[in-house]
Amino acid sequence: MATNYPRFLEPLDFGFAKMRNRSLMGSMHTALEEVENGFERLAVFYAERAAGEAALIVTGGIAPNPAGRVFTGAAKMDTEEEAHEHRTLTKAVHDNGGLIAMQILHTGRYGYHRDCVGVSELQAPINFVKPKKLSEAQILQTIADYARCAALAQSAGYDGVEIMGSEGYLINQFTAARTNNREDAWGGSYENRMRFPVEVVKAVRKAVGPNFLIIYRLSLLDLVEGGSSWEEVVLLAKQIENVGASILNTGIGWHEARIPTIAMVVPRAAFSSVTGKLKKEVMLPVVASNRINTPEIAESILSKGEADIVSMARPFLADPNFVAKSRSGRAHLINTCIACNQACLDHTFSGKTTSCLVNPRAGNETNLNYNPASEKRKIAVVGAGPAGLSVATVLAERGHSVTLFDQDKQIGGQLNTARKIPSKREFDETIRYFGNMLTEHNVAVRLGRRVEAKDLIEEGFSDVILATGIRPRKLAIAGADRANVLSYLDVIREEKPVGKRVAIIGGGGIGFDTALFITDPGYKTWDKAEDFAKEWGFDLGVSARAGLSEKNTAYTASPREVTMFKRSKGKFGNTLGKTTGWIHKLTLTERAVRQVSNVTYEKIDDEGLHYTLKGEAQVLPCDTVIVCAGQEPQREIEEALRKGGVAVHLIGGAKEAGELDAKRAIAEGAELGARL
Repeated sequence: MATNYPRFLEPLDFGFAKMRNRSLMGSMHTALEEVENGFERLAVFYAERAAGEAALIVTGGIAPNPAGRVFTGAAKMDTEEEAHEHRTLTKAVHDNGGLIAMQILHTGRYGYHRDCVGVSELQAPINFVKPKKLSEAQILQTIADYARCAALAQSAGYDGVEIMGSEGYLINQFTAARTNNREDAWGGSYENRMRFPVEVVKAVRKAVGPNFLIIYRLSLLDLVEGGSSWEEVVLLAKQIENVGASILNTGIGWHEARIPTIAMVVPRAAFSSVTGKLKKEVMLPVVASNRINTPEIAESILSKGEADIVSMARPFLADPNFVAKSRSGRAHLINTCIACNQACLDHTFSGKTTSCLVNPRAGNETNLNYNPASEKRKIAVVGAGPAGLSVATVLAERGHSVTLFDQDKQIGGQLNTARKIPSKREFDETIRYFGNMLTEHNVAVRLGRRVEAKDLIEEGFSDVILATGIRPRKLAIAGADRANVLSYLDVIREEKPVGKRVAIIGGGGIGFDTALFITDPGYKTWDKAEDFAKEWGFDLGVSARAGLSEKNTAYTASPREVTMFKRSKGKFGNTLGKTTGWIHKLTLTERAVRQVSNVTYEKIDDEGLHYTLKGEAQVLPCDTVIVCAGQEPQREIEEALRKGGVAVHLIGGAKEAGELDAKRAIAEGAELGARL
């Protein structure tokens, strides 16, 4: 078989545990741990990824005691009964040739429940609960709980545990002066502050013996005021190495940090150079993490000597066969993670089970499957946007004869709009993947001509799927037809000229994307880690404490004066993703974009945009008005098709013209494709 990535695919031998390649499937809490039949679903989820050659899988975080849980009722392991449930998972992974480690996660002050505890009584800015300060007796008991949890994991068949020491959770709260204001033997000097993680690892090693993996997840860059210096990070790493850890995994940034670390805006492998810096200081294998989403990126990190292992969490959501496809020369068929967070982390923080925007089967392996069709049909899909591409590829994979139509000369639909937004270039990968899948499964693709109902009827299609998307809704006020009034498609896709003073009508996701597009200063921060660091104010050389540095204002200077408007009351951006919306809001704030809500639009003329705010007439002088105020479905040929006796199915924007929603579009396409 073809092998294009020799380092990435070569094994790593620990003496008592051999990884078949150098991929680690990083920890992701799926929320299946807490739902009915969740462990059965998780077993299938992990089994598919082990079969796809993920070498070492790390589970979602499991608390060592009730106080450490993410929320009331969240997963913990402090009883034999709880450990027994996990045997289903470990057996599934082992039966498919993989290794699996359980992450032990104590949330500390990040716990979303009334019993949360912390090293100090300092409330997290992202939590509504003030933690109770741990007494010394409780600290010692918590250390014992970690050891007990690890021993239970060992009895459940795990190959190891990962001790979560980063991202601002309890262990990180001990090590950082930001959160540790204790004056006893667990606070004060750094030697005292790092005592807790050292004692935890020491106790765990004693509990599990010498032949059990202990991965320690170390925070390399806290990215918060009062975080650790590089010298402190190295000192802790060496102490953790000395007391029995097997692998050092790396974490970047606390959850409360105001610097993006895993979103699409972050360049690929943005932090691997910092991992390489650590690798020079220790003897243990070191793991690189964050925004590693292709075999080429993984191989580059290993080839440069920046890590011994690469951790990819969400890429295994997007494609469980990531490694197997790489090994067999089919990397072009990898469904690449685009770091959108919409169906994974956003779901987690909304209390939903985890899935994936580009792979709706993720987390749904027991109820969404693409089985061979019992009856082969001749099916037309009209519209090559995300919904159409999804349904066409699934139908063809199942054996149906599929023809895909689009009036555009390229596939992608609204994805071609999204991919033009700076920092959203990863949508290129989604288009690339679907294009290759169309070829792989012999979908006939007809582009560049609008197809009519009579054409489809005459060709004898048994089913026609309308994935024709939306059209922008026009603004119904005087002057809306002026030459300086543009739709967001005019601006983003057609790149029509935009003036220096701009009004954007609409405060939803499309309005934000448009504002980001027209205020971009022009630096390629989406693919250059150094530029990204300057824009967001951190130092990849870690010369400053916690990696923080001054922001370079050149990267936030907008070339235009922009004001966003919306009719509804309240703050802008309520529909944005829970884990990425703050990035877009902060970016527009730093680019001095004004936002005005609760307005009534009156007219547009030579003076600019006239509107009413709080009963007073106002006017914004502007060169350009961009309309981002909703969409309407495009499905004109539906009625004629039905009259012609054709079975018609609506998906995506043609079904419901809400916010542009690739997650819903791809999921509806996959579900319909699996059902027909």
